[in-house]
Amino acid sequence: MKRQLREAYRLMRRAHGHRQWWPGDTPFEICVGAILTQNTSWKNVELAIANLKAARTLSPKKIYAMSHDELAQLIRPAGYFNIKAKRLRNFVDVVVEQHGSNLKRLFKGDTTTVRERLLAINGVGPETADSMLLYAGGHHSFVIDAYTKRIFERHEWCDADVDYDALQSLCTVSLNQKRGAAELDYWRDYHAQLVVIGNRYCKPRNPRCAECPLEKLLPAK
Repeated sequence: MKRQLREAYRLMRRAHGHRQWWPGDTPFEICVGAILTQNTSWKNVELAIANLKAARTLSPKKIYAMSHDELAQLIRPAGYFNIKAKRLRNFVDVVVEQHGSNLKRLFKGDTTTVRERLLAINGVGPETADSMLLYAGGHHSFVIDAYTKRIFERHEWCDADVDYDALQSLCTVSLNQKRGAAELDYWRDYHAQLVVIGNRYCKPRNPRCAECPLEKLLPAK
């Protein structure tokens, strides 16, 4: 399993190069993107973030000072804008009221403690929390998403009923050959590579296996 998962990265990296993911000018922008990308495409998130930037409101204090309706209208392109405005406000409330508007304070501590802190915020689930940890907080917390699960199932690297924690543990244990900043970059890019595979090739219906860089790792039929 370790060999296949590590070989998968080599094949993806060779096909796509380093992805330089997650896009964002600041850690706070990355956190906002992690919340807004729930159940929508990244293109829609980009439009919503562009609106926040144009209104000069992309900061914890500025969003904290906004009304729900003002925020909802700005992030409207991301879809489910009323729900996401509430979730974003829940996150910002914690940053401002409990951590003095300072993300470094939010992310201070060991990874388990900070992860629990994020998961306690209404609207922040495991995938969102791990995205924040890995890309904004510099914590080593592998991100699992729907693409990961679909790709792993089709290659028989996991069972169909595997849960989030079990799949995250599989990746953490299998992809542990690097240390420090090298591991952080490796895990960030590995997740980014899986997003490309899931988006371009490993589609829910009519997957383009013959064109996929991971085609050679599919189980024999």
